[in-house]
Amino acid sequence: MNVVSKINETPQNRAIFNSPDNVFNWSWPKVPRHKFLKEKNEAYDFGKKSLLIPLDIAHILNTPYPATIPSILARYIRLKKDSALSHEFIASGEIYYVLEGRGETKNNDVVINWSKGDVFCLPGGNITYHSSLSEDSILFCVTNEPILSFEKLMPKNKDNNSLKPTHWTNEKIQSHLNEIYNRPKTKETAGVAIQFSTPDTLPSRNTIPMINTALNTLESGGDQRAHRHNGAALTLAIQAESIYSNIENEKFDWEEGAVLITPGTELHSHHNRGSKRMMSFVVQDEGLHFYLRTTGFSWT
Repeated sequence: MNVVSKINETPQNRAIFNSPDNVFNWSWPKVPRHKFLKEKNEAYDFGKKSLLIPLDIAHILNTPYPATIPSILARYIRLKKDSALSHEFIASGEIYYVLEGRGETKNNDVVINWSKGDVFCLPGGNITYHSSLSEDSILFCVTNEPILSFEKLMPKNKDNNSLKPTHWTNEKIQSHLNEIYNRPKTKETAGVAIQFSTPDTLPSRNTIPMINTALNTLESGGDQRAHRHNGAALTLAIQAESIYSNIENEKFDWEEGAVLITPGTELHSHHNRGSKRMMSFVVQDEGLHFYLRTTGFSWT
């Protein structure tokens, strides 16, 4: 195929005509099963300065922009007490789980005072400032930056962003969890979890329109029934003693603070062989699939 120089480009000579026998015979590289250990160890290296640590496998996904899965970019944010940090993500929303410490985050005129176990979300497209009030803190952050990069879009500005800052405190999370934990399980029970949503995303249960997040748990000695869905999942291990996942018959031992990718459509289950309740912060792009009516949930 001849390459048309940009000097001679016209609407007509930019046109490409594709006519394969099978239009489905092309795809991007597959999303891998992957555990982010190097990034986790870097996040917990408290001897170093405040830093954004992306969980980026763009070299595997073949994207020209950072991505953890094709629709989501995750980061650890390591914070030192004497070293504040700021950023401006090209995303429609930012979601945070507090792994360690306590501190505050400012976004426009909103201040979130957070501590370990809290979840909060902010509108995207603004400068966000983080500072640690304890000696060391770690935030886990996810955004939909890859989607905006793929579409070459910019987030709305602060005056017309429909997402509002929201804060779920660990105290209230644990209170709600204790209320539902003894609820009888049925054959339809996929896990004992709390989903984090806001009035801005109703009628869905998503945290921001295309990303849903949850605190997932499993009792000591428990086995989560194997299932699959079209959305990919990022599982951040919070309590990981003697926990493992099976993903299409491949075993992955959990490591506290590390993130595991479960690719979309792959059969997976979680298993607790420890003495404590399993706990994880789960991030999925299933919000997009709910909207498209393509969740593809199945027990087989």
